[in-house]
Amino acid sequence: MKPIIEIKNLSAGYEGRTVLRDINLNIYQRDFLGMIGPNGGGKTTLIKCILGLLKPTKGEIIFHSPEETFRESQSSSSNNSTLSLGYLPQYNTIDRKFPISVEEVILSGLSIQKSLTSRFTAEQREKGKQVITRMGLEGLEHRSIGQLSGGQLQRALLGRAIISDPSALILDEPSTYIDKRFEARLYELLAEINKDCAIILVSHDIGTVLQQVKSIACVNETLDYHPDTGVTTEWLEKNFNCPIELLGHGTLPHRILGEHHHH
Repeated sequence: MKPIIEIKNLSAGYEGRTVLRDINLNIYQRDFLGMIGPNGGGKTTLIKCILGLLKPTKGEIIFHSPEETFRESQSSSSNNSTLSLGYLPQYNTIDRKFPISVEEVILSGLSIQKSLTSRFTAEQREKGKQVITRMGLEGLEHRSIGQLSGGQLQRALLGRAIISDPSALILDEPSTYIDKRFEARLYELLAEINKDCAIILVSHDIGTVLQQVKSIACVNETLDYHPDTGVTTEWLEKNFNCPIELLGHGTLPHRILGEHHHH
Protein backbone atom coordinates (compact mmCIF):
# COMPACT_ATOMS: atom_id res chain seq x y z
CA MET A 1 0.00 0.00 0.00
CA LYS A 2 1.36 3.42 -0.95
CA PRO A 3 1.65 5.96 1.89
CA ILE A 4 -0.22 9.26 1.56
CA ILE A 5 2.70 11.14 3.17
CA GLU A 6 6.26 9.91 2.67
CA ILE A 7 9.09 11.62 4.59
CA LYS A 8 12.56 10.71 3.34
CA ASN A 9 15.88 11.59 5.03
CA LEU A 10 14.52 14.93 6.18
CA SER A 11 16.60 17.45 8.10
CA ALA A 12 15.35 20.89 9.15
CA GLY A 13 16.19 23.75 11.44
CA TYR A 14 16.38 27.50 11.96
CA GLU A 15 19.20 30.03 11.52
CA GLY A 16 21.80 27.36 10.86
CA ARG A 17 20.80 25.24 13.86
CA THR A 18 19.67 21.69 13.08
CA VAL A 19 16.47 20.74 14.93
CA LEU A 20 15.66 17.55 13.00
CA ARG A 21 18.05 15.21 11.22
CA ASP A 22 17.55 12.20 8.99
CA ILE A 23 13.82 11.77 9.63
CA ASN A 24 12.07 8.91 7.82
CA LEU A 25 8.35 8.29 8.27
CA ASN A 26 5.46 6.94 6.20
CA ILE A 27 1.85 7.86 6.98
CA TYR A 28 -0.89 5.73 5.43
CA GLN A 29 -4.58 6.20 4.83
CA ARG A 30 -6.52 5.85 8.10
CA ASP A 31 -3.35 5.89 10.22
CA PHE A 32 -3.76 7.37 13.71
CA LEU A 33 -0.23 8.42 14.66
CA GLY A 34 0.65 9.82 18.06
CA MET A 35 3.66 12.14 17.91
CA ILE A 36 5.39 12.51 21.26
CA GLY A 37 8.73 13.90 22.40
CA PRO A 38 10.32 16.39 24.80
CA ASN A 39 9.96 20.16 24.45
CA GLY A 40 12.40 21.40 21.83
CA GLY A 41 12.71 17.91 20.37
CA GLY A 42 11.38 18.99 16.98
CA LYS A 43 7.70 17.98 16.91
CA THR A 44 6.49 21.44 15.87
CA THR A 45 9.30 21.76 13.30
CA LEU A 46 8.25 18.47 11.70
CA ILE A 47 4.60 19.59 11.58
CA LYS A 48 5.65 22.87 9.94
CA CYS A 49 7.54 20.92 7.28
CA ILE A 50 4.51 18.70 6.59
CA LEU A 51 2.23 21.75 6.35
CA GLY A 52 4.66 23.45 3.95
CA LEU A 53 5.38 26.30 6.38
CA LEU A 54 9.08 25.41 6.65
CA LYS A 55 11.35 24.17 3.88
CA PRO A 56 13.59 21.25 4.90
CA THR A 57 17.35 21.73 4.64
CA LYS A 58 17.74 18.18 3.37
CA GLY A 59 15.50 15.36 2.15
CA GLU A 60 11.92 15.57 0.97
CA ILE A 61 8.26 15.04 1.81
CA ILE A 62 6.18 13.37 -0.90
CA PHE A 63 2.40 13.68 -0.83
CA HIS A 64 0.44 10.98 -2.64
CA SER A 65 -3.16 11.65 -3.62
CA PRO A 66 -5.44 9.63 -5.91
CA GLU A 67 -4.72 12.08 -8.74
CA GLU A 68 -1.02 12.82 -8.56
CA THR A 69 2.06 13.20 -6.36
CA PHE A 70 3.29 16.43 -4.76
CA ARG A 71 6.76 16.99 -3.33
CA GLU A 72 8.08 19.40 -0.71
CA SER A 73 11.86 19.23 -0.73
CA GLN A 74 15.01 21.30 -0.34
CA SER A 75 15.37 21.59 -4.09
CA SER A 76 11.70 22.19 -4.89
CA SER A 77 9.82 25.47 -4.87
CA SER A 78 6.47 23.70 -4.98
CA ASN A 79 4.23 23.35 -1.96
CA ASN A 80 1.55 20.96 -0.80
CA SER A 81 -1.35 23.43 -0.90
CA THR A 82 -3.12 21.26 -3.46
CA LEU A 83 -3.12 18.31 -1.06
CA SER A 84 -5.93 18.49 1.46
CA LEU A 85 -4.53 18.68 5.00
CA GLY A 86 -6.65 19.66 8.00
CA TYR A 87 -4.93 21.42 10.91
CA LEU A 88 -6.02 22.11 14.49
CA PRO A 89 -3.43 24.56 15.91
CA GLN A 90 -2.32 24.97 19.51
CA TYR A 91 -4.62 26.97 21.73
CA ASN A 92 -2.08 29.72 22.41
CA THR A 93 -1.84 30.55 18.70
CA ILE A 94 -5.53 31.56 18.47
CA ASP A 95 -6.48 35.25 18.67
CA ARG A 96 -9.77 35.06 20.55
CA LYS A 97 -10.34 38.81 20.09
CA PHE A 98 -10.61 38.41 16.33
CA PRO A 99 -14.23 39.31 15.37
CA ILE A 100 -15.34 36.11 13.67
CA SER A 101 -18.32 33.84 14.35
CA VAL A 102 -18.43 30.07 14.79
CA GLU A 103 -20.02 29.64 11.35
CA GLU A 104 -17.40 31.89 9.71
CA VAL A 105 -14.56 29.97 11.40
CA ILE A 106 -15.86 26.63 10.14
CA LEU A 107 -16.59 27.90 6.61
CA SER A 108 -13.12 29.43 6.42
CA GLY A 109 -11.86 25.85 6.07
CA LEU A 110 -13.35 25.96 2.55
CA SER A 111 -11.70 29.26 1.56
CA ILE A 112 -9.14 27.49 -0.64
CA GLN A 113 -12.05 26.21 -2.76
CA LYS A 114 -13.35 29.66 -3.70
CA SER A 115 -11.92 32.87 -5.07
CA LEU A 116 -11.40 35.82 -2.73
CA THR A 117 -14.24 37.77 -4.31
CA SER A 118 -16.88 35.01 -4.40
CA ARG A 119 -19.30 34.09 -1.66
CA PHE A 120 -19.86 30.64 -0.25
CA THR A 121 -22.35 28.61 -2.26
CA ALA A 122 -25.58 27.22 -0.84
CA GLU A 123 -24.00 23.77 -1.00
CA GLN A 124 -20.98 24.93 1.01
CA ARG A 125 -23.20 26.60 3.62
CA GLU A 126 -25.20 23.38 3.93
CA LYS A 127 -21.93 21.50 4.48
CA GLY A 128 -21.10 24.05 7.17
CA LYS A 129 -24.43 23.37 8.92
CA GLN A 130 -23.73 19.64 8.86
CA VAL A 131 -20.30 20.17 10.44
CA ILE A 132 -21.76 22.52 13.08
CA THR A 133 -24.22 19.78 14.03
CA ARG A 134 -21.51 17.12 14.03
CA MET A 135 -19.41 19.28 16.38
CA GLY A 136 -22.38 19.84 18.71
CA LEU A 137 -22.40 23.62 18.15
CA GLU A 138 -26.04 24.12 17.12
CA GLY A 139 -27.34 27.46 18.37
CA LEU A 140 -23.83 28.96 18.55
CA GLU A 141 -23.43 29.62 14.81
CA HIS A 142 -23.36 33.42 15.18
CA ARG A 143 -21.52 33.61 18.49
CA SER A 144 -18.09 35.29 18.42
CA ILE A 145 -15.16 32.98 19.17
CA GLY A 146 -14.24 35.25 22.10
CA GLN A 147 -17.45 34.16 23.84
CA LEU A 148 -16.76 30.43 23.56
CA SER A 149 -15.42 28.06 26.18
CA GLY A 150 -12.16 26.28 25.45
CA GLY A 151 -13.97 23.13 24.39
CA GLN A 152 -16.42 25.00 22.16
CA LEU A 153 -13.57 26.84 20.44
CA GLN A 154 -11.75 23.55 19.93
CA ARG A 155 -14.83 22.04 18.30
CA ALA A 156 -15.20 25.07 16.00
CA LEU A 157 -11.56 24.79 14.92
CA LEU A 158 -11.87 21.03 14.48
CA GLY A 159 -14.90 21.67 12.29
CA ARG A 160 -12.81 24.11 10.25
CA ALA A 161 -10.11 21.45 9.88
CA ILE A 162 -12.43 18.70 8.61
CA ILE A 163 -14.97 20.60 6.48
CA SER A 164 -12.80 20.17 3.37
CA ASP A 165 -12.69 16.35 3.83
CA PRO A 166 -8.87 16.31 4.18
CA SER A 167 -6.62 13.33 3.42
CA ALA A 168 -4.85 13.87 6.75
CA LEU A 169 -5.71 15.78 9.92
CA ILE A 170 -2.98 17.24 12.14
CA LEU A 171 -3.84 18.11 15.75
CA ASP A 172 -1.24 20.07 17.71
CA GLU A 173 -1.60 19.59 21.48
CA PRO A 174 -5.43 19.33 21.53
CA SER A 175 -5.42 18.81 25.32
CA THR A 176 -4.25 22.43 25.79
CA TYR A 177 -7.88 23.55 25.34
CA ILE A 178 -8.53 22.20 28.86
CA ASP A 179 -12.18 21.26 28.58
CA LYS A 180 -12.31 17.85 30.23
CA ARG A 181 -16.07 17.63 29.69
CA PHE A 182 -15.48 17.54 25.96
CA GLU A 183 -12.34 15.38 25.99
CA ALA A 184 -14.18 12.06 25.71
CA ARG A 185 -16.38 13.43 22.92
CA LEU A 186 -13.30 14.75 21.12
CA TYR A 187 -11.79 11.28 20.92
CA GLU A 188 -15.14 9.82 19.84
CA LEU A 189 -15.18 12.37 17.00
CA LEU A 190 -11.59 11.56 16.08
CA ALA A 191 -12.42 7.85 15.93
CA GLU A 192 -15.24 8.69 13.48
CA ILE A 193 -13.03 11.01 11.42
CA ASN A 194 -10.28 8.36 11.36
CA LYS A 195 -12.53 6.04 9.33
CA ASP A 196 -11.99 8.34 6.32
CA CYS A 197 -8.86 10.29 7.20
CA ALA A 198 -5.35 9.79 8.57
CA ILE A 199 -4.71 11.59 11.89
CA ILE A 200 -1.45 12.88 13.35
CA LEU A 201 -1.89 13.85 17.00
CA VAL A 202 0.92 15.82 18.66
CA SER A 203 0.68 15.72 22.44
CA HIS A 204 2.47 15.88 25.78
CA ASP A 205 -0.41 13.95 27.36
CA ILE A 206 1.29 10.61 26.86
CA GLY A 207 -1.24 8.51 28.74
CA THR A 208 -4.13 9.80 26.65
CA VAL A 209 -2.18 9.43 23.41
CA LEU A 210 -1.25 5.82 24.10
CA GLN A 211 -4.89 4.94 24.65
CA GLN A 212 -6.16 6.56 21.46
CA VAL A 213 -3.61 6.08 18.70
CA LYS A 214 -2.58 3.10 16.55
CA SER A 215 1.15 3.93 16.34
CA ILE A 216 3.72 6.22 17.97
CA ALA A 217 6.49 8.45 16.62
CA CYS A 218 8.91 9.75 19.25
CA VAL A 219 10.64 12.89 17.98
CA ASN A 220 13.81 14.08 19.70
CA GLU A 221 16.02 15.48 16.89
CA THR A 222 15.76 12.03 15.30
CA LEU A 223 12.59 9.93 15.04
CA ASP A 224 11.76 6.53 16.54
CA TYR A 225 8.69 4.83 15.12
CA HIS A 226 6.64 2.21 16.97
CA PRO A 227 4.15 0.30 14.79
CA ASP A 228 1.98 -0.25 17.86
CA THR A 229 1.54 1.58 21.15
CA GLY A 230 3.33 -0.91 23.41
CA VAL A 231 5.88 1.45 24.97
CA THR A 232 7.25 0.74 28.46
CA THR A 233 7.21 3.21 31.34
CA GLU A 234 10.98 2.69 31.70
CA TRP A 235 11.57 3.64 28.07
CA LEU A 236 9.47 6.80 28.42
CA GLU A 237 11.26 7.84 31.61
CA LYS A 238 14.64 7.37 29.94
CA ASN A 239 13.65 9.30 26.81
CA PHE A 240 11.72 12.07 28.55
CA ASN A 241 14.15 12.36 31.48
CA CYS A 242 11.35 12.50 34.02
CA PRO A 243 9.09 10.04 35.83
CA ILE A 244 5.96 9.16 33.89
CA GLU A 245 2.87 8.56 36.03
CA LEU A 246 0.21 8.81 33.34
CA LEU A 247 0.25 5.21 32.19
CA GLY A 248 -1.62 3.45 34.96
CA HIS A 249 -5.12 4.07 33.65
CA GLY A 250 -7.15 2.87 30.71
CA THR A 251 -6.68 -0.14 28.48
CA LEU A 252 -3.19 -0.25 27.01
CA PRO A 253 -2.00 -2.77 24.42
CA HIS A 254 -0.04 -5.72 25.78
CA ARG A 255 2.71 -5.68 23.16
CA ILE A 256 5.83 -4.27 24.80
CA LEU A 257 8.89 -3.01 22.95
CA GLY A 258 12.42 -3.52 24.18
CA GLU A 259 14.48 -0.55 25.30
CA HIS A 260 16.05 1.49 22.54
CA HIS A 261 17.83 4.83 22.07
CA HIS A 262 17.86 7.59 19.50
CA HIS A 263 21.08 7.54 17.50
